[in-house]
Amino acid sequence: MSDSPKRKPLRSERWFAPDTMRASAHRQRVLAMGYRRQDFMGRPVIAIVNTWSDLSPCHAHLRERAEAVKRGVLLAGGFPVELPALSLGEVMVKPTTMLYRNLLAMETEELLRSHPVDSAVLIGGCDKTTPGLLMGAITMGLPAIFLPAGPMISGHWRGARLGVGTHTRKYWDELRAQKITPAEWHEIEAGIARSPGTCMTMGTASTMTAVAEALGFVLPGGSSIPAMDADHVRLAEETGSRAVAMVHEELTPARLMTREAVENALVVDAALAGSTNAPIHLIALARRANVPLALDDFDAVARRVPPLANVMPSGEGLMQDFFEAGGLPALMTRIASQLHLECPTVSGRSLGDNIADAKVWNDDLIRPLDRPISTQPSLAVLHGNLAPEGCVIKPSAASAALMRHRGRAVVFRDINDLEARIDRDDLDADADSVLVLQNAGPRGGPGMPEWGNLPIPKKLLAQGVRDMVRISDARMSGTHYGTCVVHVAPESAVGGPLALVQTGDEILLDVGARRLELCVDDDELARRRAAWQAPTLASGLGYVTLYREHVNQAPEGCDFDFLAGRVPVPEPEIH
Repeated sequence: MSDSPKRKPLRSERWFAPDTMRASAHRQRVLAMGYRRQDFMGRPVIAIVNTWSDLSPCHAHLRERAEAVKRGVLLAGGFPVELPALSLGEVMVKPTTMLYRNLLAMETEELLRSHPVDSAVLIGGCDKTTPGLLMGAITMGLPAIFLPAGPMISGHWRGARLGVGTHTRKYWDELRAQKITPAEWHEIEAGIARSPGTCMTMGTASTMTAVAEALGFVLPGGSSIPAMDADHVRLAEETGSRAVAMVHEELTPARLMTREAVENALVVDAALAGSTNAPIHLIALARRANVPLALDDFDAVARRVPPLANVMPSGEGLMQDFFEAGGLPALMTRIASQLHLECPTVSGRSLGDNIADAKVWNDDLIRPLDRPISTQPSLAVLHGNLAPEGCVIKPSAASAALMRHRGRAVVFRDINDLEARIDRDDLDADADSVLVLQNAGPRGGPGMPEWGNLPIPKKLLAQGVRDMVRISDARMSGTHYGTCVVHVAPESAVGGPLALVQTGDEILLDVGARRLELCVDDDELARRRAAWQAPTLASGLGYVTLYREHVNQAPEGCDFDFLAGRVPVPEPEIH
């Protein structure tokens, strides 16, 4: 009699193994696609959740990468099945991909729950796909591993290096100021984004894939590999193989998403000078795993961990440079003393083991702790009577001269008002003014679009002004820079204090003191609140209505109130 331990039944065998009519029907349908019985019977079934789309250039190569994942699954003894999912291509999807992040999370969860699969490879990378895929996988609870899409290759124009988003904003301002010609602008358009892949600056995409690696969901170094590098194909194959092993190891998200892993992600985000969007997404991920995480935790870590990655918009390099300098494992060696190195990862090894042999090959791209890229932190969380629940700013990508500033507000009631008046010659604004955008938050947008990097008024651009204090309840692209205060909470559409600001009011920004104050007395604010009326939001049916009725505010991660912090729903019944 054999002493070998009995194999634990696979989840997929609930569909395929029983001697019942329903299980026979399941087997029939797989056989109908040309597979052999031995291809799927008794083998781990691996879901490849793929967010490829023809209108998502960040993901244009993911059809091919899915094939490499399948090869890895097959070589490891598994049975791969590709499940297409909502593709959230930044820039193309309107009004914002953030509106649909929760929809992707719900779809991912239900795809995995309703199908006969044992683990999942999640393929994405464009801003909201990483948190959306992981949120759904965390709630579902099956073993899951993430394959980042990877950043695009570096852009260039007339000998200068270009970074998507960062230089888009810079040269758009120069075009509006008539410092470059329309023909030159068209040259920049053709040179700035030169391959499939995510933005090659330290925008939200690269920030969140790095966060995913810090949490343990990505194979070592996987978040840094450029989309078009041969290493990326090899990463895809190895990811498929690990997805099979993770079934047998029962390496579920619950084993990865601990408080210690979340603290690792906070440290990595600070050292990267990551996107201002990171708090929203990481809070949402943590809440799905019932891990306590508050906005002020980001500020506390950013105060002690300086920005070390010399990558735009806070620095000068691009993601390809960061990869060649050693990538994320190398950066983590710089901050190893701040990390919980015992945390498990999808590699089957600890985080410490993953980075044990990593080396920094360029000390200018990945700086030592005593030579950060900025004396300013990568993120600051502000409070005050204008943002009682908090807001954020990225000091490392802002103007030092504006870190303490008092100015007269110029208020735009919504994005349409902004676009109608920002370039008017009679706009009552000067370089000391504070531009304020209302009704651009989670409910007001809807979806909290990336409108927070308000354009500089055209007449001030002509005078040489290139930065101003700008305040909104919107988000801003992680690729952008400037003295922009975003995520003001509560948002104006639900009656937050931002809704009470009027043109001419004085606003005080004091980043050092972490304060944002509306310099209007309490009696006047009470009078305005009594007179305030909620804005009329465009009515609709279906998902947008669901979103507006159930989305939380930015400090809570903008998840749905009925999803955050819940336990997985029981497995579907099979009859």
